[in-house]
Amino acid sequence: MPGASRRAGLAVAASMVALAAVPSPGAWAAQELPACEKPVYLTFDTGHMGIAPLVADVLKRQEVRVTFFAAAERTQTDGDSLDDHWAPWWKARAAEGNEFGSHTYDHAYWRADVKGAPPSFRIKPSAGPQNGRESTWSAAEYCANIKKASDRLAAVTGKKPLPLYRAPGGKTSPALLAAAEGCGYKYVGWAPAGFLGDELPSEKFSNAKLLTQALDTIRPGDILLAHLGIWSRKDPWAPANLEPLIVGLKAKGFCFRTLRQHPDFKAWIASHP
Repeated sequence: MPGASRRAGLAVAASMVALAAVPSPGAWAAQELPACEKPVYLTFDTGHMGIAPLVADVLKRQEVRVTFFAAAERTQTDGDSLDDHWAPWWKARAAEGNEFGSHTYDHAYWRADVKGAPPSFRIKPSAGPQNGRESTWSAAEYCANIKKASDRLAAVTGKKPLPLYRAPGGKTSPALLAAAEGCGYKYVGWAPAGFLGDELPSEKFSNAKLLTQALDTIRPGDILLAHLGIWSRKDPWAPANLEPLIVGLKAKGFCFRTLRQHPDFKAWIASHP
């Protein structure tokens, strides 16, 4: 029996050593990033959130950090993507070292500039109390909607979002971008090759076709765009393509960085702490 006790003790000790060798999410988030000659910047906009757990699993498994742009969009859980149901999910992504930016709280689409001064805009939200209704917003109202999403992200993650935002659909005007910058938010678009196609109809753009196209055309420095669930796509993109895309890009020598490391935004972020 003494031998059995000793073997059991050794087994417990070995297990403890093995556990200690596995980095916690917090340790992963704190790791210094090595030099990167071929960076790409994967970003996700919110959506119905149905694939959000899968996306999180893939990012953790592949040790990839991304930038999320969030709006309070309708979800499959009968709420919105910034509600209390999703708050723990966002907090966990912050602990892993991901970054965040505003997507406007009401997923507010720019439709047109309104002539005159001060600047104002025709805006059509696809979420919130004005969902589907076009109206005129002042620059201050548009800025407030950007800030509302950023403030909510700060509240649920415990981490200050980047002073960046993405306009829904990428629809903007010079006057709109100037208004946003005037209240501290710089616009982030995406590279042509970085449009990963998860919004396109799967009947015409299969997952296999989109994956091949991305791996063939993405170049160093590209900002990539995907979503946390698209209502209209019948064959969802992420379960089939997200991990193969990451693995394929890594095999080609690419490395993944957040927009905090992007050379086009470093100075802006530093000047808007």
